[in-house]
Amino acid sequence: MNLRTFISPLLKVFSNNKTMATFRLQLPTDPRWVNIVEKNIEEILTDHAWCEQKAATNAITIITINSEFPDLVTDMLALAKEEIEHFDMVHEIIKKRGLKLGRERKDEYVGELAQYMKQSNTGSRVSGLVERLLFSAMIEARSCERFKVLSENIKDEELSAFYRELMESEAGHYTTFITYARKYGTGIDVEKRWREWLDFEASVIAKYGKGETIHG
Repeated sequence: MNLRTFISPLLKVFSNNKTMATFRLQLPTDPRWVNIVEKNIEEILTDHAWCEQKAATNAITIITINSEFPDLVTDMLALAKEEIEHFDMVHEIIKKRGLKLGRERKDEYVGELAQYMKQSNTGSRVSGLVERLLFSAMIEARSCERFKVLSENIKDEELSAFYRELMESEAGHYTTFITYARKYGTGIDVEKRWREWLDFEASVIAKYGKGETIHG
């Protein structure tokens, strides 16, 4: 699978301001959320760092449960490495600014998505894999949208450029997950299931956007 073939068209999205249409997210983040973020940069960076760590752990979990798929394992390994690199990048910004990496934060938004994933799993290996991949794609899509909002609205020039760079990476991760869901979702209407995920996510994200965290 040549994922670059799928990723390249996505990257054009950012210059055309069509992120919502590309990911089909139903509710955009209010740009005023950035005003909240700017009041506590240490908190947003700490939360972001742990988001990257959890993303790496999620990729390893997918490998552990689905090790029989060599292409999936290869791409999940690459993704996990990249997420850890992002963790390191955020940590370096924290140190450079004389801030501290706080303790791991609980992500209520991701927790709600995780419960939906578990409830929707029919118990089969195929269903379990598809649900995990769509759960992962959903988080990456929203994270990409949040990074875009940050890059376009935060006054801090260094962080604006940083989040611009990361949102392109998140788009690639979204594509990886959604592509594998389609490839290995034999017997499952993955497109229908993704629409259901989008509907559920809209009901969840409506409660957030009021905290200085990536998904808060």
